[in-house]
Amino acid sequence: MGYFTNLKKDLTQYLDDDEVALIEQAYIVARKAHQGQKRRSGEPYITHPVAAARILASMRLDYQSIIATLLHDVIEDTDVGKEELAAQFGEEVAELVDGVSKLTQINFESRAEAQAENFRKMVLAMVRDIRVIIVKLADRLHNMRTLEYMPSPKRKIKARETLEIYAPIANRLGIHSFYVELEDLGFAALYPMRYRILSEAVKRSQAHRKKIIDTLENRLSKTLKEHNIDIVEVYGRQKHIYSIYRKMRQKHTSFSDIMDVYGLRIITQNRDDCYRVLGVVHGFYKPYPERFKDYIALPKANGYQALHTTLFGEHGIPIEIQIRSKNMDRIAEKGVAAHWIYKTDVEANEAQVRARNWVRGLLEMQQSSGSSLEFIESVKIDLFPEEVYVFTPKGEIMELPRGATPVDFAYAIHSDIGNSCVAAKINRRLAPLSSLLENGQTVEVVTAPGAQPNPNWLSFVATGKARSNIRHYLKGRRFEESVSFGKRLLNQALDHFQTSYADLHSHQIDRVVKEYHYPNSDELLADIGIGNQVALLVAKRLMSDDHLHDETCLPIEESDKKPIVIKGTEGIVVNYAKCCHPIPGDTIMGYLDTGHGLIVHTDNCPVGQKLRKHRDRVIDMSWESNISGEFTCDVDVHVINQRGVLALLANAIAETQGNIDNIRVEPRDGRYSLVYLALNVHDRAHLARIIRKVRRIPAVSRVVRRRPSSS
Repeated sequence: MGYFTNLKKDLTQYLDDDEVALIEQAYIVARKAHQGQKRRSGEPYITHPVAAARILASMRLDYQSIIATLLHDVIEDTDVGKEELAAQFGEEVAELVDGVSKLTQINFESRAEAQAENFRKMVLAMVRDIRVIIVKLADRLHNMRTLEYMPSPKRKIKARETLEIYAPIANRLGIHSFYVELEDLGFAALYPMRYRILSEAVKRSQAHRKKIIDTLENRLSKTLKEHNIDIVEVYGRQKHIYSIYRKMRQKHTSFSDIMDVYGLRIITQNRDDCYRVLGVVHGFYKPYPERFKDYIALPKANGYQALHTTLFGEHGIPIEIQIRSKNMDRIAEKGVAAHWIYKTDVEANEAQVRARNWVRGLLEMQQSSGSSLEFIESVKIDLFPEEVYVFTPKGEIMELPRGATPVDFAYAIHSDIGNSCVAAKINRRLAPLSSLLENGQTVEVVTAPGAQPNPNWLSFVATGKARSNIRHYLKGRRFEESVSFGKRLLNQALDHFQTSYADLHSHQIDRVVKEYHYPNSDELLADIGIGNQVALLVAKRLMSDDHLHDETCLPIEESDKKPIVIKGTEGIVVNYAKCCHPIPGDTIMGYLDTGHGLIVHTDNCPVGQKLRKHRDRVIDMSWESNISGEFTCDVDVHVINQRGVLALLANAIAETQGNIDNIRVEPRDGRYSLVYLALNVHDRAHLARIIRKVRRIPAVSRVVRRRPSSS
């Protein structure tokens, strides 16, 4: 029982004898199950689960979590099954162990998809019981403490994963002690030289800093006592190594600039005393404008509460002050784990509720994500939140990450609101959907029935929920449009055989669907629509059996092929080439680009001409006669440099119902400039009217529609 002795001492300080006895029984099961197994260090394997259990025991976690930590590898690595654990320690413990054991294979050694899929499993396990991730974090923390025994490539893989996933999760759950140590250990393993240099620099600066911090502590403590405020503790706050490195990188600043800021933490008896202390310190030293944050009234996403302020100290030295109560301090260190440690505390329950809401949000993201890789990308966005607080029109507070937009706000309310939003009002004024939200703003979303998410939203949304919902919707829409367009392409190909898709027998379609290994005909049509399958080849397969020799279905002549007609409303499966910007009225051809659908080029486009060698992917096309909508084209305008010429250009284009999508001016010499215009027009006739109007401007010497280079 040698390995259990120290753990038992930790446990007896806060658990009942019966609970300790049950944990000891779990230790015996784990030791027996791992008999003969060794760690890379050469120690018996049992030392690892015991060490991880001691980490949680130091946090005074409940006995079920300790048992699960001791047994977290037995299902994965030994013959002990979940049913056996349930019979011996209860169903709750067995579920915990099972949840953790499913996460043991998360690593970057496997393919990215496999790693992301395992992360998806973690989220599902967290939804059932948040303690799963706490046990996993303790397991990872001990592995990081003993990382030196791993080969160098694996060390770096584990370190990067820790910095990208596990440390941010610990921070998101408010477990500050885990977060700080995981970051520093990950940094030390990934960048050992940088870590060593920074560590030595911090040590050199500590002697001087300690003297200043001690002086500040004494003066503040004395002042607070004079104001009859009962203070629990005042102490200097040291930044951890990785946070110093991150600030140096993000702010492009030097080590000395960061270390010139001194941090103090003041712990009070209760919430009211926090605000009294704030008043005293603001009277003691002048505060920096706009550097005060009230995280008590508006807690962080992980439940963290405190008052933050920065003061002008003596000789202009910046002093960062954090003020929080005893309970807030415990929650700041333990986070969601405090729910089991301090079961009566309101703050502890608040942290638990916030953690559960976050995990439920992850589950919703997971359900709307198209793939595990997409899901993990969305989660990483949400793991680094700096909050901004805005209000609904009814005065409710919404918490969003910094950089959020009205679209993020809409999806935070409900995915249906996000999908149907068309405009937004910020402080009762209409604002672009891409506007960055700021603290204290009131945001109102305007929706419309039948509205759809815009693919451009993906370029500015800041939350994983918004991103995953937009992608999910667009994929559904893309699939429907791909099926519809694929059927049109297949019908054009079947014209070669004087038949159509509707005239085919079901056994013909089923045979080809099975031959191409698709679950159904819609999947095949969708792949034709996005260019993954060539319509003519599929048509030949469809007609390759009994209909091939039917005289009514003989191939027609090449000259009799009917071009496919496009309306401009086909959606995201039909794209207009940016090299030549075809508009209605142009002679056009199409190229089926694998995975991207149909790319439309003008018939005289040099890029399109080069693509004609891929005959099976080139489609003859034409415009529908009554086409509507706006299309982009490029126009070059040579102008004489004179005041107001751009205004004259814009006015002339507006008078002909045109719209300038983009403009760029390039000086040519002292007298002339070239204006590059991207215009939105209806067709060639509309473009011609705009060009005629612009040519009438006296300062304009030449107007031409830009053509793609043949090079």
